[in-house]
Amino acid sequence: MADTLGSPTSEPEGGFERDPSDWVTGDEPMTAAQRSYLDTLAREAGEEIPADINKAEASEHIDRLQGKSKRLDENS
Repeated sequence: MADTLGSPTSEPEGGFERDPSDWVTGDEPMTAAQRSYLDTLAREAGEEIPADINKAEASEHIDRLQGKSKRLDENS
């Protein structure tokens, strides 16, 4: 059998927005880009985030802090 990519059935809507806890690489250390962006968002929110979190945790914090960010507030 030949190697294939994809699936014979389509992804449900929003399939590209998987829960970070379902990521294959979610338990790897956060990336440098995540670390930098999370540092900026946490400073703006007046929060401290542990520096040793994984990719999935960093993504969840980023999503949460983006909701608090004044720079990303659509109502500003």
